[in-house]
Amino acid sequence: MTRYYVGLDVHSKQSAFVIEDEGGKVITRGEVPTTPDGFSRLQATYHLSPGTQVALETGTVAFFVARQLSRLGLDAVVVDAHEVRLKAHRPNQKSDRRDAFELCEGLRRGIYRSIVHVPNQEVSRLRDTLSRRRHFVRLQAAQVGAVKALLRAAGLGRLSRSLGSEAGWSRVIAALAQHQELRTYAEQHRAVWRCAREQIAVLEASLARQQQESFASQTRRLQTMPGVGPIVASTAIAVFSNPERFPDAKHAASYAGLVPSTYQSGDREAHGRITKRGSAELRAMLCEAAHHASRPDQPLNPYFARLCARRGYKMAITAVAHRLCRIIFAMPRHHSDFDVNKLGVERGRFERKIVRTYRLKASSK
Repeated sequence: MTRYYVGLDVHSKQSAFVIEDEGGKVITRGEVPTTPDGFSRLQATYHLSPGTQVALETGTVAFFVARQLSRLGLDAVVVDAHEVRLKAHRPNQKSDRRDAFELCEGLRRGIYRSIVHVPNQEVSRLRDTLSRRRHFVRLQAAQVGAVKALLRAAGLGRLSRSLGSEAGWSRVIAALAQHQELRTYAEQHRAVWRCAREQIAVLEASLARQQQESFASQTRRLQTMPGVGPIVASTAIAVFSNPERFPDAKHAASYAGLVPSTYQSGDREAHGRITKRGSAELRAMLCEAAHHASRPDQPLNPYFARLCARRGYKMAITAVAHRLCRIIFAMPRHHSDFDVNKLGVERGRFERKIVRTYRLKASSK
């Protein structure tokens, strides 16, 4: 049976396609509607057998199309759009037909490395809920920032220290009794802040239900680690999706963008800042959880304290976040809870006596 390869340049209404055989001969090309019926007609018209690979690049509707193709028995291969553009034969001659041909040709030749994981429906739903929560959290923070800017511009910056609660907003608005215009603006921002807070509460309740229904054991396991709460655990589950797709913990940390950039040529080897590739939200959550290591009663505090003294606070937070990422990846992969004995630290009441040669004199009156 002849093996075919399909390249699909997906758009919201119409998608261009190219079909090649094993020798690289173009069998046909054309367009189909970006709908389940359109893809069904494509398969039936050209007799695409189950398991036929279909390449498409990342985009807004890429996961939707990949799931529709999978339901038809086709093997959807989602490729990072940046790699598609880098490896295009004629990058300055872009068209939908040419993009479909480049995808088909690259798939047939096996030149693509950045294959994007398509999560299942439960993980996709979790990702969408976390994304909406992030949106409203940022909206809420924007209202606080806007009011603080207004108060500073009016020389009233001292009033903007506690806008994180309803009581704080009430105090600020009450203090603006002599500034009617500023008070009106602050009330408008508080109304949006309240609305965002209500939506965050609804979304967090939805997250709790999803965790209970689909990820109860994973969430419980991850929260056995100090500093990891339900939001950090949900973010890790949503980003890693299936831990088995990573060869080891080092690859998972690289996927989160928490590894240093490297430049090596000849005898010279240099390392720079972290790559910041992958999920920015997972990095942010891990760095937030890493701040707990600054407390003396946290098991990762010995690593943090040593690095903080040698390289500074920010560097220590990043290093602890890297370590957290590897631990959080390994726990569900090996179906094990957090075990402090595997960190190479001892638990006890340890005291350190510091002997100094000099000290300041006591002030004499």
